[in-house]
Amino acid sequence: MKNTAGLVLAAGAGRRFGGPKALAEFDGRSLLDRAVATLHAGGCRQVLGVLGAGAEQALAAATEAFTPVMNRRWGQGLSTSLKAGLAAVPERYDGVVVTLVDQPRIVPEAVRRVIAAAEEGAAVAVAVYAGRRGHPMYFAREHLDAIAAGASGDRGARDFLAAHPGLVREVECPGDPLDVDTQADLEALSRPTSPPGLVSQR
Repeated sequence: MKNTAGLVLAAGAGRRFGGPKALAEFDGRSLLDRAVATLHAGGCRQVLGVLGAGAEQALAAATEAFTPVMNRRWGQGLSTSLKAGLAAVPERYDGVVVTLVDQPRIVPEAVRRVIAAAEEGAAVAVAVYAGRRGHPMYFAREHLDAIAAGASGDRGARDFLAAHPGLVREVECPGDPLDVDTQADLEALSRPTSPPGLVSQR
């Protein structure tokens, strides 16, 4: 059984959204709480959350248990949060499942499936939705330094994945990987039928 940590990237200011998305609510819960709960329910034994903009408010409002990781460089792009989060994963874990705070319809079953792929030997397991890669993503411990080294700007693990196709196992997953970038996106999620989501491969 893999000893797996979870990592939520939640440091951005949400300029297009109008404020930090970690604080936004969907179905009565903050996006941060939903992301943390999804990772716990999917099998992650400890969840780390990278915070930046609005960090104090996010910590004060959180009801789910997670280990905060502060990213003072959040304004320099998503890669800084990924680097900070990967560096903070305790040594006792074999790997980490990474997800984004602004995808509230990622489901625990998707987390379980990428962890299951890791238990079958995959060093990197990436959720796939209708043929397109998205989150969650599992990364084995031995590749965390290389993933962090290859991340820059708003490009997270994308360059590492492109450079090491033989390591990647794609895993078909349920759920909706819609990125919530604006208030309109969040409102769309509350409708009976949401429009097709933009799948992030960051």
